Amino acid sequence: MASELYNVIDALSREKGIDPQIVVNAVEDAIVVATRKYYKSQENLRAELDKESGQIRAFAVRTIVEGLDQLEDPLSQITLEDAKRIDPAAEVGGELRTYKPTDVLGRIAAQLAKQVIFQKVREAERDTIYNEYIGRVGEVINATIKRQEGQDVIVDLGKAEGRMPKKEQSRLESFAPGERARVVLVRVEKASKGPQVVVSRAVPELVSHLFQTEVPEIYDNTVVIRAIAREAGERTKIAVMSKDKDVDPVGACVGMKGMRVQSIIRELRGEKIDIIEYHEDPVTFAEKALQPAKVSRVTVLEGQEKHLEVIVDDSQLSLAIGKKGQNVRLAAKLLGWKIDIKSEEEKRQEVEDRMNVVLNQPATPLESVPDLEPGIIEKLVAAGITTVEAVADMTPEQLEEVPGVGPKTVEKISIAVNNYFSSLDAAAGSEEVPLSEDEGSTESEVATESEAATEEAALAGDEAPTEGEAPMEGGGEDSATGPDSGGQSGDLTGLEEEPEAGPDSVEDLVETGQYYEAEVVEGIEDAPPADEAEVTTHERPAGENENVPDEEKPGEQR
Repeated sequence: MASELYNVIDALSREKGIDPQIVVNAVEDAIVVATRKYYKSQENLRAELDKESGQIRAFAVRTIVEGLDQLEDPLSQITLEDAKRIDPAAEVGGELRTYKPTDVLGRIAAQLAKQVIFQKVREAERDTIYNEYIGRVGEVINATIKRQEGQDVIVDLGKAEGRMPKKEQSRLESFAPGERARVVLVRVEKASKGPQVVVSRAVPELVSHLFQTEVPEIYDNTVVIRAIAREAGERTKIAVMSKDKDVDPVGACVGMKGMRVQSIIRELRGEKIDIIEYHEDPVTFAEKALQPAKVSRVTVLEGQEKHLEVIVDDSQLSLAIGKKGQNVRLAAKLLGWKIDIKSEEEKRQEVEDRMNVVLNQPATPLESVPDLEPGIIEKLVAAGITTVEAVADMTPEQLEEVPGVGPKTVEKISIAVNNYFSSLDAAAGSEEVPLSEDEGSTESEVATESEAATEEAALAGDEAPTEGEAPMEGGGEDSATGPDSGGQSGDLTGLEEEPEAGPDSVEDLVETGQYYEAEVVEGIEDAPPADEAEVTTHERPAGENENVPDEEKPGEQR
């Protein structure tokens, strides 16, 4: 029959949920500590609890050796000769026990033993709790709300207490002591005060468990939950897929008149839930994940990095992004892709900017650089460098990476490109030099090149009037050679500077018909002969001894 002490130990073990032998070992270790403190001995002490009688005995243990030459530590070893004096049955290699009286232990030793027992039992309890809950991480547990400590909620898990931090709580939820709630065990932490079991009601696993409880098709694996994205207290998006073509996954989760999903919403204190049908195609899946917004088109920008670009109508942009970006953020979590949302106007502007950059970008072929050797050009073209601008944007280190191009070749290329751009700058500078006032001329005084060429050709074909010939008649202001014409043309070299004709002198010349000779004929005396192909002549029958050119009617151009 077990002793009363052992019965107490057994009851304590059941209450703490630990092995009774752990408590027995704790009691024995406590007696050893108290005995060593009382006797102030450094011997190898041990204690033993008799289960039947409840008596605790403490003793020193020494190993038996052959002789003095093998004796190293007198506190832990004894020779065979000395051992036989105490116990005639002693043998080499055995142990000799020397019992220490425990009835002399006082109050201080008993208090020390009590502290050691409590410490050992507490450590055993912590290890038991840790080993039990560490394998249940991610499991949904029914808990009872015990109290509020600051922003944390303490729950009773049965064998241990759990802690629900503020970030693991839903914004819509508040609990009262004694209320029952389903929580998810997220982690078990070892701390100085014991294992900390952390629970949560904000993780997606809680929503998954609730759907498994409420939807039989999910429980029997006909409908599978492929992805969940949740922001606790705000909105949850869940993607489901059916293994049976006759079962609608979304309809099964919603239930008749929304009964199934409404039950889950009530459990989550009114949190919104979007149920989406899963698709393997990320483009189709993205269109459904961004609901209720209507998507115009989806483009995969980078497959390996999982990057999508979504274009929506201008009126749908705010709906697609959601409140504080919530809709697109949950859709990105659900897909596991990075999503860029743009409106039609933004995309159009982006395309226009890119086209402008491409169209305005200069592109000068390498052959335009005269100092660049053909062999170097071939090496650069083989490496995909075909323009002078591309070479100018490259560093010497980048040029040396081109096959067949070394430091000396890089120096040649640099000199050739610099000379090329220097020549362009010099040419541009010479074109921009302004004319002096003496050399300047107004638009009314200088005709265009085409008008000058045509007028020279016409004047070269006409000879100066001789005796017996009628002088040329000038038309009025509408005449081709009148005051409104493009002005004189021809070589102005060597002509004396004459004052500009005023309105009165021009009118006099018009009345007398002499303005043509006064302003034009003198300016082309030294003009080169015109090309015959550019000369236009008009012939009419001439009388005897008459060589008169055709007369011009006023306003008619020859």
